[in-house]
Amino acid sequence: MRACSVADLTRLADGLTQICVDNEMLLASCGGINVHRRSLVGVILATLLVACAESPTTSSSDGTASQRQLASSETFEWKLVMSWPKNLPGLATSAERLAQNIAAMSNDRLTIKVYGAGEYVPAFQVFDAVSSGTAEMGHSAAYYWRGKAPILAVFGTVPYGMTVQETNSWLHYGGGLELWREVYAPFNLIPFPAGNSGVQMAGWFNREINSLADIQGLKMRIPGLGGDVFQRAGGVAVQLPGNELFTSLQTGVIDATEWVGPYNDLAFGLHDIATYYYYPGWQEPNAVLELMVNQSAYDSLPPDLQKIVEVAARASNQDTLDEFTARNMASLNTMMAEHGVQLRRLPADVLSAYRTYAKEVLDELAAEDELSARVVDSYRDFQSTVSQWHAIAEEAYFDIRRVNDES
Repeated sequence: MRACSVADLTRLADGLTQICVDNEMLLASCGGINVHRRSLVGVILATLLVACAESPTTSSSDGTASQRQLASSETFEWKLVMSWPKNLPGLATSAERLAQNIAAMSNDRLTIKVYGAGEYVPAFQVFDAVSSGTAEMGHSAAYYWRGKAPILAVFGTVPYGMTVQETNSWLHYGGGLELWREVYAPFNLIPFPAGNSGVQMAGWFNREINSLADIQGLKMRIPGLGGDVFQRAGGVAVQLPGNELFTSLQTGVIDATEWVGPYNDLAFGLHDIATYYYYPGWQEPNAVLELMVNQSAYDSLPPDLQKIVEVAARASNQDTLDEFTARNMASLNTMMAEHGVQLRRLPADVLSAYRTYAKEVLDELAAEDELSARVVDSYRDFQSTVSQWHAIAEEAYFDIRRVNDES
């Protein structure tokens, strides 16, 4: 028996209505109850609809109805690999929450198993794993993949660049995300902003930095464009994943390190192996955490699951920032009060030199190729415009609030 179609039901309805019109006695004999003929037809049609719903297939002129039914019931089990150690607060835990939210919103049609750095692939192999399809998702930071395309560093952070609020605006409303996806497209990847730490700290040092001379020859773990700037200032930039920082600083492989901020750094125990904690975080005025998705895997999802991934990443982007903002000051107070950490501000001559070198580094990056030039131009143009607004908005408000706090 073939399945019912909409046309079948229409023809049946017309026939039943005509029968009722032609033979009013039919209604009078329905159990002695005075039933309006439309109600009777409705009951019969409802029965037919149930029967059709229980039929093995759903037919339509082009097969789209059956495709939608299949898509709504298909399930997907994915892997997400991270550049962060498992359960690290703020970074790894945000990726775990992201996976949980996707599962909940999809009613477990898309479930994701999360692997920490080294559990499935090493921290710095996340890009290749997701690009090749070894894992469907990765959680990391774009500046780690500069070897693939130097311009990717901009989508992580820019020294003396935009804040998290400004960067999010550029990505979502200033064309930044479209450019990021253009850079990732040849690698079979689609990126989503999926977290941000806000302004970071300048780093941990075992000796005081009193002038630019103290930077000379200093070996520091510092990634991205910040590392380029640090080297121009006379330091030695070292690339290390987060899970190697503690041992490397403890054993003297590096002399200093930057990581994120108090909330993350306290969890890493960096206060146990370094005394001086410097600010401001010139090298990372914000730090975009990326959710990279294998493009082929993403294309295989039905549209509603694609939208769930997009919305979950957008929610995680804000949620992670909220967590860091809520936890940073309490963590800093703990490190200073209970562990003897000494908070220091970088000297003016160091910050001035860094600013000069930051502009040079970005100029040279723009000269790499046409796409890099478009990315840098877009970034700089947006920063120029949004900075004008923030000068009369956030900055002006901070000034008057500071005066009120001091009075």
